[in-house]
Amino acid sequence: MSNVDYGKTLNLLQTEFPMRGNLPQAEPKMQQHWEEIDIYRLVQESRKGKPKFILHDGPPYANGDIHIGHALNKVLKDIIVRFKTMQGYDAPYVPGWDTHGLPIEQAIANGGKVDRKKMSVPEFRDYCKAYALEWVEKQKKQFKRLGIRGDWENPYVTLQPKYEAQQIRVFGGMVNKGYIYKGLKPVYWSPSSESALAEAEIEYKDKTSTSIYVAFQVKDGKGKLPEDAAIVIWTTTPWTLPANLGISLHPEFDYVLVEAAGRKFVLAQGLLEAAAKEIGWTDVKVLSAYKGAELEHVLCQHPFYDRTSLVMVGEHVTLEAGTGCVHTAPGHGEDDFVIGQRYNIGVLCPVDDQGHFTAEAPGFEGMFYDKGNKVITEMLQASGHLLHMNTIQHQYPHDWRTKKPVIFRATEQWFASVDKFRQAMLDEIKRIDWTPEWGETRLHNMIAERGDWCISRQRAWGVPIPIFYCRSCNEPLVNESTIEHVAGIFEQEGSNAWFLKDEKELLPAGTVCPSCGHDHFRKETDIMDVWFDSGSSHVAVLETREELQWPADLYLEGSDQYRGWFNSSLITGVAVKGQAPYKGILSHGFTLDGEGRKMSKSLGNTIDPKQVADKLGAEILRLWVSSTDFQADQRISDNILTQTSEGYRKIRNTLRFLLGNLSDFDPARDRVDVSALNELDRFAMIRLHRMADKVIKAYDKYEFHVVYQAVHHYCAVEMSAFYLDILKDRLYASAAADPERKAAQTVLYDTLTVITKLIAPILPHTADEVWKYIPGTELASVQLAYLPEVNADLFDEALEQKWESFISLRDDVLKALEEARKEKLIGNSLSACVHLYPNAEAAKLLAGFDRLDLLFIVSGVVVHEAGETVPAGAHAFKEMAVSIAVADGEKCERCWIVTPEVGHDPEHPTLCKRCSGVLKEGAAV
Repeated sequence: MSNVDYGKTLNLLQTEFPMRGNLPQAEPKMQQHWEEIDIYRLVQESRKGKPKFILHDGPPYANGDIHIGHALNKVLKDIIVRFKTMQGYDAPYVPGWDTHGLPIEQAIANGGKVDRKKMSVPEFRDYCKAYALEWVEKQKKQFKRLGIRGDWENPYVTLQPKYEAQQIRVFGGMVNKGYIYKGLKPVYWSPSSESALAEAEIEYKDKTSTSIYVAFQVKDGKGKLPEDAAIVIWTTTPWTLPANLGISLHPEFDYVLVEAAGRKFVLAQGLLEAAAKEIGWTDVKVLSAYKGAELEHVLCQHPFYDRTSLVMVGEHVTLEAGTGCVHTAPGHGEDDFVIGQRYNIGVLCPVDDQGHFTAEAPGFEGMFYDKGNKVITEMLQASGHLLHMNTIQHQYPHDWRTKKPVIFRATEQWFASVDKFRQAMLDEIKRIDWTPEWGETRLHNMIAERGDWCISRQRAWGVPIPIFYCRSCNEPLVNESTIEHVAGIFEQEGSNAWFLKDEKELLPAGTVCPSCGHDHFRKETDIMDVWFDSGSSHVAVLETREELQWPADLYLEGSDQYRGWFNSSLITGVAVKGQAPYKGILSHGFTLDGEGRKMSKSLGNTIDPKQVADKLGAEILRLWVSSTDFQADQRISDNILTQTSEGYRKIRNTLRFLLGNLSDFDPARDRVDVSALNELDRFAMIRLHRMADKVIKAYDKYEFHVVYQAVHHYCAVEMSAFYLDILKDRLYASAAADPERKAAQTVLYDTLTVITKLIAPILPHTADEVWKYIPGTELASVQLAYLPEVNADLFDEALEQKWESFISLRDDVLKALEEARKEKLIGNSLSACVHLYPNAEAAKLLAGFDRLDLLFIVSGVVVHEAGETVPAGAHAFKEMAVSIAVADGEKCERCWIVTPEVGHDPEHPTLCKRCSGVLKEGAAV
């Protein structure tokens, strides 16, 4: 509707209430305003004494710009914290950073500015610290640009002295309970990092490996096997054969002695056909059969060393692939190690820290393990022990930092004995609130199946393992006294003190070895796994900051953290406090491109959150986060962000319209009681509270996509396409003080305040921009407000059903009007008179409504009797037919309604009776 008064309203929208968008320019100004008023402090003070809700931040790694996964994670956390605050909780948010570990070491070493070999460990660590803190500051700015509200002036950082001291105390608590031990075991070892790795530091990638079948000649068949037979093993790691000490069979499987290619071989009957086909045996004759247990203790000759390989039996052997006869190298595999311990065959690991063979692998000394594959297979080929060689493509463990393959390698490491408190962790998992529910099963299975946690790393940049060794008897020294002494030093000076001070300074005065009485010690040189760093945060942060509390209400991270932070935090929490450090776990999926592919720089399909904020605004990125079902993987692309922008524009324009129509509304003076509202206004008020109820419940369940859908649908359909469309005549053409207009403004005012509060956790910049223009607001920010209260007393199902049925009929009328427009019968809808031919039920419904012309936004409506003949050309619908005619009369210049009343007032010859009366009284809007 375009008229003089409508133009005035538009002018108000564009001047007094700008709301023009320009998010990339407007958001930084809003953020600067928040900093000036210290919004975080104001919010926390406003909720002081309220029940607490603690979302503990999992620390991102301080190494590089944030990516879209970081943005997703931080925005989700921000939405929850903001919602909980507005729900009435004291919900502080303390952001954190993980700052130790190999990537920072590599960045310093590869940066070209320093020579690692020419500096001391403390000097190198100082460079690492400076590098980490530099990225903390950079990432902090990037997170703040996304509108993340938190205590940015006082974050937690894992390299802070107080944090490191608490980490030492967590370690000490586990020592006191007997959970920490040093042992020789095969662990994931990264030659590229020269360090042991935990399971959480492993990722699986495709790798092409050499696959070989090897004959181990029987040396002593124990009266079961002839000595001209050979047991056939299959392996994809030929380089581990120098470490072979045995062959494992399953005690219950059937094994056969066969004749093939002129020789005798032993292998599992269940794999005979497949193995024979791959090796190329065409004529196979079974000579005898045995249970695996019958062949126990048979001795075979190692294929290229002068030693024997013992045949053992173990339940770990399967018939999934190979021969059912498993090459066993206790120094290079967990199952191999376990069975080797049981049979007391020793542990041989002839590979050093860099992945090169040692003197314990004669003939291969100094060779990189992977290059040994070719040399070993050639040797086996020449000696006749190699039966077949091929390559296979399979999933193989890689170092998640360097992206290079890892090996299993038996080394002396420090471990946390998970098995000692495994059941307690499994019991705790049952008590946690899981979103999604499958998270419980996932973490349960990981804890149930995981081995002991290797917590030592052979690196420089991290928290030292606070253990001393007696220089006389080499016994380790660690107890409550030594732990607290080291923790006290770290608390004051940081963990660099370990490398700067000698042992006597790091130990309590008078310390002697409890085993031999000597008082000279050396320090452990290994540092702790970085997962121990972050896994200690619940103690180092939640228990040390007054505004927080232990346990946290919620941990929220990506689904990869079931094997990472969720896992390590549970271990340390149950180990030292007997309880999980979190009451609830919420996990999200990974970000994919628009086609569902993993994001990769090489594919060029990454989305930079900074670029999105600079081009479209952080609000668009935040709205995208809320629009996705984040518990699964989410897609994002330029096209998806463009669609999100359109959704944002609809919400923003609705708010803009509401603001523009409240310029002369004072809620203290003009508000109309709900009981005095007409049916249409009451229906709008009911729908508003229904929407608010749905949104608040969705927030509570972390279903933010439901929040977005509900608000967007309400703005686009229930408001813009229906209620606001109908209201325009009342708002623009009625007298300013008309009670019906004030009633409409009452609904608009409530709608504006409710929507502004509901979108505030997701769109804080927009909500605060609107808030400052809402009449009668006293709070400095919507962030200080509480969520709207849902008034269930308003709900009237009969009234809602009546209006919903009417809207269905109205949609039919709008379709008929659109057709008439296309046929050039009418211009806009106000030039039309609508003739309705309803059935009996529709006629009864229509009789319950006044001023159908206003509801249909036409200049005339004629409702014909049910059963009356429908004229040719009428549009037929399910419950009625609709015929469109040109309205009689002239168009009022002010309200655009076509009526015979135009020109009846000589003073206003171009206006209808209502409009001339409004202008005469000087009561126009």
